Amino acid sequence: MLHTYSNKRDSSYFSFSDEIQNKNQTYKIFWQRSGCSRLIVDGIAYTIKENQILFLTPLNQLEVEEINSTLNQLSFNREFYCIQQHDQEVSCYGYLFFGSSEVPIVSLDLKDQESFDLLIKVILEEFENSDHIQGEMLQVLLKRFLIKCTRLARKTLTNPDINQDKLDIIRQFNVLVEMHFKQKHKVADYADLLNKSPKTISNLFGEYNDKTPLQVIQERIGLEAKRLFIHTDKTAKEVAYELGFDDAAQFSRFFSKVVGKSPTDFKKSMII
Repeated sequence: MLHTYSNKRDSSYFSFSDEIQNKNQTYKIFWQRSGCSRLIVDGIAYTIKENQILFLTPLNQLEVEEINSTLNQLSFNREFYCIQQHDQEVSCYGYLFFGSSEVPIVSLDLKDQESFDLLIKVILEEFENSDHIQGEMLQVLLKRFLIKCTRLARKTLTNPDINQDKLDIIRQFNVLVEMHFKQKHKVADYADLLNKSPKTISNLFGEYNDKTPLQVIQERIGLEAKRLFIHTDKTAKEVAYELGFDDAAQFSRFFSKVVGKSPTDFKKSMII
């Protein structure tokens, strides 16, 4: 069943569904309540196991490969809740959303399941209201959902006790990569924007996870290149230019290193 809230005045949209709703320009949160499902995100297959939650941004390309048992979905657009503007409230920008080229997935234990179950029940109850404060109430409940997910995601860090100021620098780095990856390809470029040294950034990532900041940049560029090859008819030369490379040969070497296939072989593999 699909439950929706929308406001024509500001074009805000929020929904809950027990079926896939692939609405454009929305953030999507999938909770596998039972069984498991397989989703294709940007050409990569992800299996969501029971009581796991997966997060997608409006930029992610979604295809459904297999849905088993119960999968719930929350969707909202920027007009309903802007994660950038409300980052101080929930701290999910550059973390649950736009945190890296990989799709974030968090797992719920039994206590978490009970807590999230209760929250979903309250959200569904609020969908039954139609007064002038319904939108505000749903925003509060969504914010609580995101905060709970952010706390769970933080527990999966290499160092879950990392200082919040350090974590904020890493989140800012991730957001800056999302904004500038087509023009800036070096760690030093982002270190300058953060007024930090490249070594400081690299050391912070060493505490945060097993990826280096350069890997984050290169994987984001590689992801965008794959998106362009899959969803457009652009040539390797055109993709190279769009992603800030001086020539197609330089881009081809980069793509082969990051993706594991040449642009030509990758495009051939996309032909069914």
